[in-house]
Amino acid sequence: MLVTAASTMDRFKCEDIKVKICAIGDNCIDYYTQSGDYYLGGGPLNVAVYYRRLGGEASYIGAVGKDHFGDLMKEGIAHKGVDISHLHIEEGTTALTKVEIVEGDRVFGDYDEGVMTDFRLRPEDLEFIKQHQAVVSGIWGHNADFFPELKAAGLITVYDYSTHIQDSADRAYLADMDYIFYSADKLSLEALKEEMLALRAETPATIIATRGDQGSLCLDGQEFYSFGIIPAKVVDTIGAGDSFIAGFLYSRFRGQDIEASLKKGAETSAETIIYLGAW
Repeated sequence: MLVTAASTMDRFKCEDIKVKICAIGDNCIDYYTQSGDYYLGGGPLNVAVYYRRLGGEASYIGAVGKDHFGDLMKEGIAHKGVDISHLHIEEGTTALTKVEIVEGDRVFGDYDEGVMTDFRLRPEDLEFIKQHQAVVSGIWGHNADFFPELKAAGLITVYDYSTHIQDSADRAYLADMDYIFYSADKLSLEALKEEMLALRAETPATIIATRGDQGSLCLDGQEFYSFGIIPAKVVDTIGAGDSFIAGFLYSRFRGQDIEASLKKGAETSAETIIYLGAW
């Protein structure tokens, strides 16, 4: 029997219960080629940092190298208050992405996955994750196949398909997700609604599509909800989608409705795009 997002959330309606998330998957150094500066980032890691910044509790599991950037990553994450007790520290290099800023928007270049290439969760990692109430990951995290087990253990499952909702091999796990996020700023509103309805036939998840400067759209299986953007001076859009996810989840896990959670996602995203780097 499928566990729907709604029935999973019913266990966390009490305001006295805080939903601690475990983010698993990629981290990377964002190297800005125009300035030579570098910043810490990576999708699931960003979500953990932003969720903690909002006041929630978060852990992160991924892999960093035994190099200078790995040391910076460990120090930076710990400084943000995220639990890294299960971080993998491997021989090799920490992942690095080359980034350019074009009119405020980030353009990704070459990506060296480093030690994240062979990242896999260990049995002790799985037991640690099950001590949380929610697990968050994405398509570059190398761990979607663990989500059936994590959902069966009672965790709220959250997955970011980025821009690859149609072509990702991780579509095989759509039915194991409670919340699905993806980016769809190229589609018209009507085309997006059709796509989301088709997705909903494959999953019990609440589906949220971010649409860049057009805001966001959510389908909970019964109706659509939408929200625009919070105006802000755009310096760098890197991390905008991840901060939206963190804001939405933080609000939703505290009993707020979908409309309020979409707004919180937009507010959190607006805080991120006014500075360089993810966090």
